[in-house]
Amino acid sequence: MGKALEERQIYIEDNQLIPQIFGQLDENAKLIKKELGVDLSLRNGNIVVRGEGFLAELGERLIYRLIDIIKVQKRLSKQELRYTIQLILEGKEEGIKDLLNDVVCITASGKTIKPKTLGQKRYIDSIKKNDIVFGIGPAGTGKTYLAMAMAVSAFKNKEVNRIVLTRPAVEAGESLGFLPGDLQDKVDPYLRPIYDALFDILGGESYMKLMEKNLIEVAPLAYMRGRTLDSSYVILDEAQNTTNEQMKMFLTRLGFGSKAIITGDITQIDLSKNRTSGLVTVKSILSDIEGIDFVYLTKRDIVRHPLVQKIIAAYERHEEGKK
Repeated sequence: MGKALEERQIYIEDNQLIPQIFGQLDENAKLIKKELGVDLSLRNGNIVVRGEGFLAELGERLIYRLIDIIKVQKRLSKQELRYTIQLILEGKEEGIKDLLNDVVCITASGKTIKPKTLGQKRYIDSIKKNDIVFGIGPAGTGKTYLAMAMAVSAFKNKEVNRIVLTRPAVEAGESLGFLPGDLQDKVDPYLRPIYDALFDILGGESYMKLMEKNLIEVAPLAYMRGRTLDSSYVILDEAQNTTNEQMKMFLTRLGFGSKAIITGDITQIDLSKNRTSGLVTVKSILSDIEGIDFVYLTKRDIVRHPLVQKIIAAYERHEEGKK
């Protein structure tokens, strides 16, 4: 026999919250039942959570956290619902308040950029405290986008005078020599993700003005050699494709009043097999230096389509099987 069913009634002060909690065509309620094993219903203006034993209490805690999210954001996404359920199951839901109150910056379109997972919150906090931060994790964890948002925020607050964004021009199975055009035309495809993120955060007009004034520079890593970057916010993206020599070259460009964020995914290295990734070896060299921090994001911090998490988990299992 199963455990006795329990009910928890939650008074909803604002009726406009109810459609957001239940979702369109009760999609959220169905997801909650699938993931948490509780039923949601309405009774006399209250939300009733019904489930076996401790699950009813978890469901009640979930509803209160969803109310907090909707009150602040005026909406509830599927990703936020799934992640909140995960935190409830692990007893870590108190961290949700920190996520809601930590605004990195506001885009030109009025969208608020903030960390969406506890891993992203640790990443943002580390960037605030340290001058060099390595953000390492799979695709979709927001490591590059959040770094850019922090750079734009620092620039607007006059903490730095310019933003420098760079990445190595290395991709699987491709060579710059096969691409048409001059050198800038050749490297632009590699830098396109950076351009797109900047455009999204700053808006077209501000983006073009700052680029024209050279207050924002987007360039391949090779262009960094021999320079000293003072009062700059410097981001090295796709750092798994740097060699040890390139990583050392980049890190020693940092001048006074500058901050560097290095992002990459060590499972997606496109270097030839006889070359070692600078991102793989750098921790053993720099891990004991104050002011330098390494933040590791995981598949749980992915904020893209929920299938992306499952795809990465499947590849991890496949790699483990091969070992």
